[in-house]
Amino acid sequence: MRTLVDLNADAGESFGRWQLGDDARLIPLVTSVNIACGWHAGDPATMSRSVELARDGQTAVGAHPGFPDLTGFGRRAMSLSPAEAAQACLYQFGALQAIAAHQGATIAHVKPHGAFYGLTIRDEAVAEAIVSAFATASPGVRVVLLAGPVSERLAERGFPVVREAFADLDYDDNGHIIIEPQPLPKPPETCADQAEAVLRGEVRSVNGAPVQVDADTICLHGDRPNAVEIAEAIRSRFASAGVRLAPMAEVADSRR
Repeated sequence: MRTLVDLNADAGESFGRWQLGDDARLIPLVTSVNIACGWHAGDPATMSRSVELARDGQTAVGAHPGFPDLTGFGRRAMSLSPAEAAQACLYQFGALQAIAAHQGATIAHVKPHGAFYGLTIRDEAVAEAIVSAFATASPGVRVVLLAGPVSERLAERGFPVVREAFADLDYDDNGHIIIEPQPLPKPPETCADQAEAVLRGEVRSVNGAPVQVDADTICLHGDRPNAVEIAEAIRSRFASAGVRLAPMAEVADSRR
């Protein structure tokens, strides 16, 4: 069983007066946070507050670029060419980077959101375009991709990829995550069970099939109503098992 892993959360997903998630409680519980950059959720004030929370909680900051789809929360499919996908990520990263610099923080990673993330799973050319763009534009910034064949091939080619698994999402028999249009509460101990299974290298699909995973970071979603309780359960389980949490850069570097 792995004893070093990053725990990340998607957060900063409020918009104006519309509040989503309990970032003030959640962000200090994780070691990396993915902050929405204004396309699927987020706005300048929310982005600034999220960076501040991460900075004060010593949580590594990452950009969470999505599709330009506020109404659908970035979970509706769109078609982007590899070049368009890379440009969309760079554009949103740049906005968060400026806000982070103003707060005295740096951006350590990039993780596409929702349907954008799904596009990187289905289209390896899109994933490669994104990691190539950041290797040039911001060397040292890691790109988070689903643990599986695409991320493995890109990592083998030397790209700074972080392999991700999920504590609060189900898997299908092909090892792909199943996105919920409207996340509902999940039993925290069930999510902790899956997080621990990730460390052992195998989770079960919704049909009971074994799915092999080799992950550097485990994600939970800040828009799930009981995300804080899930994070607390995972931290407690890991502490009991002697697992140390660290930012994803440290975990990824430990693989070398």
